[in-house]
Amino acid sequence: MNNGIYDLIHRRRDVRAQFTGAPIPDEVLHRVLTAAHAAPSVGLSQPWDFVLVRDPALRHSFHDHVQHERAAFAATLSGADADRFARIKIDGVLESSLSIVVTYDPERGGPAVLGRHAIADAGLYSVCLAIQNLWLAATAERLGVGWVSFYREPFVRRLLGIPDGIRPVAWLCLGPVTHLETVPDLERHGWRRRRPLDTVLHHDRW
Repeated sequence: MNNGIYDLIHRRRDVRAQFTGAPIPDEVLHRVLTAAHAAPSVGLSQPWDFVLVRDPALRHSFHDHVQHERAAFAATLSGADADRFARIKIDGVLESSLSIVVTYDPERGGPAVLGRHAIADAGLYSVCLAIQNLWLAATAERLGVGWVSFYREPFVRRLLGIPDGIRPVAWLCLGPVTHLETVPDLERHGWRRRRPLDTVLHHDRW
C-alpha cells in the first residue's frame, strides 16, 4: 500500500502565518490547477472557475474587507473566547504569493445536469472537491494553502468583476511556506479540539 496520499491528507494545513511570498514556478502552479480541474463533478458539469489574483491593489482591498469582517466577528465574543480569537491570525492575503478565488456557476452543464435534479447543492459539492484536490496537490508540491472565509460574497463579486449568478466559494491564499504546523492553528490556540472518529461514526441508523 502506498501511504503517500494518507500522509498528504494528515499533513495538509490551513496556512496563515508561514507564507514566504516567494514566487511559484509556472509549471508547479499549472500542475496544482490541473489537479483541481481533474476533480469529479456532478453530471461532468465542472462548474468551477479559478480567478488568479496577483494585483497588490486588489489584495489590499480584499485584506481591508477581511479585517473589517474580523472586527465584526470579534465584537460578538467575550471573555476567554475573545482572548483566544485575538491571538488567531485569520488570513495570509498579503504574505502569500498569490490568491486563487474558486467560483461556482450553477448554470454550467445545464439546463439538465445529470445527478442534480434531487440535490440542488451537488454542484456546490463538486466545487469543494476541486478545492480539496487543489489543496492536496499544493501540499504535495510543498506549498501552503489558506482558505479565507471572512468576507461577504457581494464584495468579492464587485471587487473581481464576477458576473451575477456566479458564487465566489473560496478565496485561497497559495505559496511557498517556511513549514507546515504539526498541529492545526485552531487546536494550537485552544479554539476547538478535534473529535475522535468513533464519536461521529454510526452504523445503519443514526
